[in-house]
Amino acid sequence: MALKIKVFSDYVCPFCFLAKAPFDAAVVDKDVEVEWMPYELCPSPSPKLDPVNDPAKRNAWETSIKPMAEKFGVEMQLPNFSPHPYTDLAFEGYHFAKEFGKGKEYNDRIFIALFQESQNIGEIEVLTKLGGEIGLDTSLFANALHSRKYKAVQVKALEFAYTEERIRVVPTFIIGEERIEGVASKEHFEKVILKEMNRNGGK
Repeated sequence: MALKIKVFSDYVCPFCFLAKAPFDAAVVDKDVEVEWMPYELCPSPSPKLDPVNDPAKRNAWETSIKPMAEKFGVEMQLPNFSPHPYTDLAFEGYHFAKEFGKGKEYNDRIFIALFQESQNIGEIEVLTKLGGEIGLDTSLFANALHSRKYKAVQVKALEFAYTEERIRVVPTFIIGEERIEGVASKEHFEKVILKEMNRNGGK
């Protein structure tokens, strides 16, 4: 029986993108079922993140995020537009992609678009183009975002994250009965995964 893993993340969170590389490497060839779960750091109408013009956040990028990216071999850059967008539309696109069996491909593409290509993932036109690149029907995708077809689904997903799982930090990895909050090494992910696989196999 596959070990179930839930990963709570937000597309505008650089630590979520940093953690993907070691996590993705850790789950290769393992009997796991990974589900990516939405979490909005700054849901509307709270102020948007603005690391370009926020000295504290720019300093954090240079002193913490950039060195960590180099350590894990992750290519990333501070997106050069400001402020960063709300991610509700991007996540509504995720629910669409997931329905068509391309949730992981969509997640990967959105993270790369923001942190490697400085694309504004808050714009429907950008999201539609990215969705088309992974094989989604762009007409259906754009219609779903314009009509907010998946808005209620996203609201429910956030309620689950905030109230049921009580997520307070992203990324958060729920691996069986264990939680990892923040960025971890491939080795640490593997240690926890194997521990939980053994526990799971003993049930």
